[in-house]
Amino acid sequence: MNRLGHRDVLSIRRTRGASVLLFITDRCPVGCAHCSVDSRPDSPRITDHALFASIVDRLAALPELRMVGVSGGEPFVERRALTLAVTRLAAAGKHVVLYTSGFWARSDHAPQWVHRVLEQSAAVYLSTDAHHVASQGPERFRNAARVIARHGLPIVVQAIDEGDTLDRTRESLAAALGPDWADHAELVPTHGLPHGRGAGLYAQPVRHAGRSFGPCDVVDAAVVRYDGRVTACCNESVIMGAGPAALRRDCADGAEVADAVTGFTDDPFFTALGSVGPGPLTALPGFGDLADRQFSSICGLCWTMTKRRSAGESDRMLAAIATLNS
Repeated sequence: MNRLGHRDVLSIRRTRGASVLLFITDRCPVGCAHCSVDSRPDSPRITDHALFASIVDRLAALPELRMVGVSGGEPFVERRALTLAVTRLAAAGKHVVLYTSGFWARSDHAPQWVHRVLEQSAAVYLSTDAHHVASQGPERFRNAARVIARHGLPIVVQAIDEGDTLDRTRESLAAALGPDWADHAELVPTHGLPHGRGAGLYAQPVRHAGRSFGPCDVVDAAVVRYDGRVTACCNESVIMGAGPAALRRDCADGAEVADAVTGFTDDPFFTALGSVGPGPLTALPGFGDLADRQFSSICGLCWTMTKRRSAGESDRMLAAIATLNS
C-alpha cells in the first residue's frame, strides 16, 4: 500500500473528483468542548449495515476515485463498519486516510483489528489539543502515535494553534517517537471552527466583501455520510443538515450515493467555486449585489449564491469560468 504525506493528501483532495470523505459515524467517546460536529458518546451511529456496505461498494467501484478519507465522529468506534470500509476500499486500490483522536490506544499494544485497519491504510491524521488532553490525557495520543509509527504510516498531527498546544504536542511526539519524531510525523497547526459546540468558543472572523473570496479548498471532494447523505463539501453544518438543501442529497442506496457524488463533481457551479472561487462569480448576473456585501466566511457567500442559483442557469458560462485556473 502506497503511503501518503500531508502534501500528497492535499494534492489529491484538490484534484476534483479524486477523493471523497466517508463520514462513518456521529459518535465519539471523547466529548471535546470544541467539537465542530457536536459528536457525543451517545450520538447516532450506523444502524443499517447493508446500506453502508452498499455505499462502500459503490465508492470502491468509482474509477476516478483515488482516495477516501474516513472520519466522523470517531471512526474507530465503528469496528465492524471501519473494518469493512478499509478492507473493501483498499482491495479496490483506493488510498484510505484515517482521521482519529487515538482514543483506542489505551496502551501501545492495540487490538489486532486496529492493526489490520492500519496495515491497509495510506496515512493517519491524528488530532490532539488542550480539549483532547483534558478529556483523555496525553498518553492515549502518545500510545496511538507509537502504534501507527510501527506500521510505517505517515502521521499527520492536527492541533489547534492556541496557547501552548503546539509546544506540548511537540513534547508529546518526542516522548512517543523520540527526538527524530519529525521523521515519522508532521505537525499541522489548525484553528478552531465556529460550528457545533465550537460555536460557543470561537468567534466568527472579520467580515470581507464578497468579491474578495478566492477558491474554496474543500468543494472539490464530496462528503458521504453513513446514512446515505451526500454533501458538496465538508462544512460541518451542512453535513448535519443546515444550509441550503442544494448542498446535500439524501440517498436510499449506494447507487444513488454514487450518482450524487458524480453530480456534485460535475456540477459547473461547484466546479467554479473550487477553481476561481465565489469572488469572481459576483460579476455574474444575479450575484452582482454580493460583490460589496460583507461576509464572515466563504461559506456564508456560498450559501447565499447556492440559494439564488437555479440549476442549469448559466451553466455554460460557469463551466467556461471553471477552466480558468485549471
